[in-house]
Amino acid sequence: MAIEVCVKAAVGAPDVLGDCPFSQRVLLTLEEKNLPYKMHLINVSDKPKWFLDVNPEGKVPVMKSEDKWVPDSDVIVGIIEEKHPEPSLKTPPELASVGSKIFGSFVTFLKSKDANDGSEKALLDELKALDDHLKAHGPYVAGEKVTAVDLSLAPKLHHLEVALGHFKNWSVPESLSNVRNYMKALFSRESFEKTKAAKEYVIAGWAPKVNA
Repeated sequence: MAIEVCVKAAVGAPDVLGDCPFSQRVLLTLEEKNLPYKMHLINVSDKPKWFLDVNPEGKVPVMKSEDKWVPDSDVIVGIIEEKHPEPSLKTPPELASVGSKIFGSFVTFLKSKDANDGSEKALLDELKALDDHLKAHGPYVAGEKVTAVDLSLAPKLHHLEVALGHFKNWSVPESLSNVRNYMKALFSRESFEKTKAAKEYVIAGWAPKVNA
């Protein structure tokens, strides 16, 4: 039986997969494990009644597990790993938080209107830490194999690349070659190609926050 998941539909295109990195993380996990799934695209600005009935908080992603809809990508990915342990995507616990501050730093820098507020440096520091880690342990966070931490980072790094490229004409510096190679490797995976949001939808998703 296919697993049911609700994910964000694209802004202005309710029939197209949207730009939620947490939704993509769940889809990546299902793809990497070769699990059949049924995807419900949810228009987050006009949520269907059935969706709010089963998921009153209205957040995506949610996954149906034993007749209950479960929110939170961390929890969902944990359930998938537990029920379908092969192929394993488990990240060694000591590596689970590698790169975990990159997304927050990216959002702060993206929204920043002041070039001297330190937000760019904060992001560069986080990316440099990831680069150093990959240099020592790569090509992926836990070595040769993709694990859950990579599938969490991949959509966030995609957002970082697209949104900062568009709104700030900024890209990951050449000097951080390990991060750049890591992004290339993740973005070229079949699972990523199948589950990524198109650039224009990533941009449309961030525009209101940037212009706020």
